[in-house]
Amino acid sequence: MINGCLQTDLKLRMETFCLRAMKRLFLDKILVWQVLQARSLSGADAVNALRPFYFAVHPDFFGRHPREREVNENSLKRLNGYLENLQKPGFRSFKPTQLTFYVRETEQQSLDSQESLSTPGFRAVSITLNTRDLRSTVLDILDSCSLSTEHVQSSNVTMDSQSHKGGPGTFYRPIKWDKTYYTFTGFKDPEEELEQAQKVETALISWLDMNENDAKKKLKNSLPLREELERLKAELSYQLQLSNIRWQRSWGIAHRCSQLHSLSRLAQQSPEVLRNAKGRTVIFTDRSGVSAAGHVMLGTMDVHHHWTKLFERLPSYCNLQRKQMILEDRISHLLGGMQIMYMEELQPLLTIEEYYSTLDSFYSRLLSQRLSFHPRSLRGLQLILEKDHYAPRLHELGHFMVPTICDPASLHWFILTKAQEARDKLNRKDELKVNERELTKSCTDKFSLKRLYKDPSVSSAQMIHCCKRLLEKPLPYLQGMHLCISYFYSVLQDGDLCIPWNWKI
Repeated sequence: MINGCLQTDLKLRMETFCLRAMKRLFLDKILVWQVLQARSLSGADAVNALRPFYFAVHPDFFGRHPREREVNENSLKRLNGYLENLQKPGFRSFKPTQLTFYVRETEQQSLDSQESLSTPGFRAVSITLNTRDLRSTVLDILDSCSLSTEHVQSSNVTMDSQSHKGGPGTFYRPIKWDKTYYTFTGFKDPEEELEQAQKVETALISWLDMNENDAKKKLKNSLPLREELERLKAELSYQLQLSNIRWQRSWGIAHRCSQLHSLSRLAQQSPEVLRNAKGRTVIFTDRSGVSAAGHVMLGTMDVHHHWTKLFERLPSYCNLQRKQMILEDRISHLLGGMQIMYMEELQPLLTIEEYYSTLDSFYSRLLSQRLSFHPRSLRGLQLILEKDHYAPRLHELGHFMVPTICDPASLHWFILTKAQEARDKLNRKDELKVNERELTKSCTDKFSLKRLYKDPSVSSAQMIHCCKRLLEKPLPYLQGMHLCISYFYSVLQDGDLCIPWNWKI
């Protein structure tokens, strides 16, 4: 009897102990979950936290600095794609991504607050994206630009945030863009600046009237350098038997001449090595390597030693190019015969190693879930891979733009539902291109332009719309000028006129 009571008491004690342990474990899990929630940010929180950063790098503030504006536009696209992917389920970290931004100097003396952005007031900042959550990414971005992170760290009053601030009981309020602060201090209100920059609609004719003399003066001064550039380009193309020489960015004529002189000196010092470039296109860009299209990329910041090593290694890239073509064929087979393409005008400039890694990753995802496309049922359609988006889309010219991390099942449904629309757009593509060329020539002839061209990001439809409207107007200001159709008004350093494609009267 006594033994039975002892056994019952022992059993009750064990059950009580287990219940308490389970309760403690449950509470610990709840606490961990709450801490993780406190440390995380939603997409809206991230956008709000990055407001100081967006105001510091927004392209609208760089209208008079087209090169810096272009860099910020491209970097913002890649950054927004990265932030978008961080919020998607099943996200796996990418390789470290390097971005460059030109950041406006926001702390100015009151006397400087009335000056416009006509004088450079910015600095270049490199940011490395290598985090797996929004909060860490936001903090890294703000820290890299020397911007305050207090509003991010204090947005959740937790044990974690208190440890960052150096003690319990301290409460930090988020930063508010209070208008009275700017009135009192004399600093510029970035929100107001941005609003004004977006609202001001410059009329085309009045802008041309104000900037005609400045553009003509710069153009006249650049003519000797333009002739020198064409001469150097022709001589090097003939000497090295190159297919073409191009530039990734809109560098000035003097900068381009300097780059060609550097290549010319290297050709004199190491003529045997540069013979490996025969038949290829040379692109002056930010880094050296071989592009996904097989072009030679010469980094403008690299020394001759780096260029020489690259030219020496060119024959070794042939094997990787063959592997790339085989992988594209395998992906095409899985996608019903769809052509896998790489187009520099629609994609970032990738090295062949980066592009092969992208293809391999996408191929592995397709193999994990076989798609039921009928063989050769999608022949004639075209697919372009991109890394900075999550959802597939259809380009205006009929190309399927597909993220490498796209879910195969979702991709299958998207392609099936959009296949006919894609074929229709591809059929109209040639007609669109012909129409664009004809209107470009008509505008060039009517206004006696020296050159009419467009920014790579301007679509054919936008160019056609712009040219049609230009032909309706008498514009004597344009005679003998170089005109670029872009997204903003600007006079480039060599006298090229930039106007937005959707200009106003």
